Amino acid sequence: MTDAEDIHWLPAWRLRELVVSRKTSAEEITARLLERISRLDRRINAFLTLAGDVAIAEARAVDRAIAEGRTPGPLAGVPVTIKDQFFTKGLRTTGGSKVFEDHIPEEDSVYVARIRAAGGVILGKTNTPEFGMYWRTVGLISGECRNPWEHRRTAGGSSGGAAAALAMGFGPLALGSDAGGSIRLPSAQCGIFGMLPSFGRVPRHGGFGSTMFFSSIGPMARDVRDAATLLQVLAGPMPQDPFCRTDAPPDYLAALDAGIKGVRVAWWDNTVAEGFSAPEVLSVVRASAEMIGTFGARLAPEPLRLDTDGVDEAWRILDFVDRRANLGEELERDPLRFAQLTPYAQTRFEWAAGVSGTEYSRAILRRARFIRSLEAAFGDYDLLLAPTIGITAPVIETDNMTQRIPALVSYTLPINFAGYCAASVPCGFVGGLPVGLQIIGRPNEEALVLRAARQFELTFPWRDMHPPEHLEAA
Repeated sequence: MTDAEDIHWLPAWRLRELVVSRKTSAEEITARLLERISRLDRRINAFLTLAGDVAIAEARAVDRAIAEGRTPGPLAGVPVTIKDQFFTKGLRTTGGSKVFEDHIPEEDSVYVARIRAAGGVILGKTNTPEFGMYWRTVGLISGECRNPWEHRRTAGGSSGGAAAALAMGFGPLALGSDAGGSIRLPSAQCGIFGMLPSFGRVPRHGGFGSTMFFSSIGPMARDVRDAATLLQVLAGPMPQDPFCRTDAPPDYLAALDAGIKGVRVAWWDNTVAEGFSAPEVLSVVRASAEMIGTFGARLAPEPLRLDTDGVDEAWRILDFVDRRANLGEELERDPLRFAQLTPYAQTRFEWAAGVSGTEYSRAILRRARFIRSLEAAFGDYDLLLAPTIGITAPVIETDNMTQRIPALVSYTLPINFAGYCAASVPCGFVGGLPVGLQIIGRPNEEALVLRAARQFELTFPWRDMHPPEHLEAA
């Protein structure tokens, strides 16, 4: 490793190269990142738990395996952070909840097990709102997760700790989850890359907060190649998850640089979201989207409109009722534990208890009709483009933002509602704050979304853009 290479900003693929060639060690990389986190994280609260000595031991095991000539995995020696919704054997997993503040799982979630089997080193557990149920990453364990670009602003939610950690150079890869925008929104607000895989592409087993219809587990990174590698590790069948796809995933890296010449693309004209959006953000994102023609893709001259009326209400019914069935009812039976929940978690569980069978049935019907309409829209296109969110990261103390959640997630939530895949790609700045472009694909078209994201990455090299140095030193 050269002196010019700062470990904390290197992509995962480069770190793996250094470890496998023994130009540096996984132990050194891990130790230096842990030191950086210990020194800087008090300013943003990206982590709930650091792995510390456990991470060092995992890194040493990778170094020993390489020294003994064993074949290194695709993540050999690469540090990975884990959203604190996913079980990590022997390492505290809270779900962002005081109720589970001292919970130590006895086994890994399937995602963590696959990361470890690939040679990844678990650095720690990133901050999340309670059970991933809020638009900001704030809870009763460590408080607010702040945006590395401006500390008085939110990092987004619910994978806000994961996004903030990447933006601060606390590691090259993060594991997040997304049921309505929880990977893509903080990715856009923190200036990193985040991907929502199609529903069922990555199995779900072992953690808090997953919902039956909408949750997907996905990669977050500063580099598209890194995200593709992590998705390759995560994806694949699992018998314990009846919603998981049974076919093997394609090779996401094989055609990553193949380009998107001839791909048919449309701009999604979302009137609900645009009423909430900042014109300067829409201008930056639209200008970035129009660059897709220079990649050889065919951008439709007219924008596409989708009928999303009632989608947010139907999503809320299905999502909240499912969360209450999975965990809320159990907590309601224990008043002392229920009283430990955040007000936002209590409110959602109580609201779900009042949903009628008729309302639930109508929500399922609305979902089926929306999926049918989206299938028809995609008959003429391969990809849709839109803002990830129509504003920059809000100031944390903004009083009226919670009441505007339907508008806040109106670009992201419909994609979960239909089970499609999407990614948020950094595409510029407004007022010194990052802005994200969303690339949306059909189910099981992650490879195409990644190829398009790679083209934008080559045009806008966001991995070279970091929060101002004075914020690190503040």
